[in-house]
Amino acid sequence: MPTSAPPRNRFERRRAETRQALVRAARQILAETGDTSASIQAIAERADVGFGSFYNHFASKTELFDAAVVDALEEFGRTFDERLHGVDDPAELVAAGFRLSARMADSHPELMQVLRHRGLGHLYSDRGLAPRALRDLERGVAAGRFSSVEPTVALSALGGTLLSLVELRFARPDLDGDEAASNLAEMVLRMLGVPPEDARNIARRPLPDLD
Repeated sequence: MPTSAPPRNRFERRRAETRQALVRAARQILAETGDTSASIQAIAERADVGFGSFYNHFASKTELFDAAVVDALEEFGRTFDERLHGVDDPAELVAAGFRLSARMADSHPELMQVLRHRGLGHLYSDRGLAPRALRDLERGVAAGRFSSVEPTVALSALGGTLLSLVELRFARPDLDGDEAASNLAEMVLRMLGVPPEDARNIARRPLPDLD
C-alpha cells in the first residue's frame, strides 16, 4: 500500500511561502497597472519579505513577472476545470469559456486584469486556458463537431476574441457582460462550423456559479 509523501520541513514551507508572497505581489502590480518597472525593493516590501529573499527565488524581475502571469493563467485554467467538470461537448466548453470569462471580470478582477494586461504575450502558453482550449478544439474537429480547421489557427481566433471581450468588460462596464459574451460565443461557434440554431442555443445554456 503506497504511503503519502512526508510533509515538507519548516524551511521548505517558509521558502515556498516567501516565493508565493513575491508572486502574489507581482500579480497585484500587474493587475493594477500592467507596469513592470517597480523596484525589487518595492516588490519585496509589498510581499512583506526581506530584500535579499528575492534572489533566493528569482534571477530577475522579468522572471518574477513571468512567474506571476503563469500563476494567474493556471488559476484561470483550474477555475474552468472545476466549474465545467463533466461537460463533454467541445462546443459547450468553448462557449462557456467566453461566458465565464466575462463574469470573472466581476468575481476575479485581479486575475482578469492580469490577463488583460499580459494575456496576449501568453496566447500560446502551455499553461492556463490555452492548452485546454486547444484540446477542446482538437476534440471538436476529430468528432466532426467543428469544421476541419487547423486547431492552432482557430486558437488564435479564440484567444484574440477572448482578450477583446475582457478588454470590453473593463472598458465598458455599463454594457451587459453576459449578453455580450453570449453573442460572441455564438459567433465563434458559427465560425467553427456549428449550425446557427445550435450555436445560439449552446451560447445561452445555464452556467455554473463562480462563487
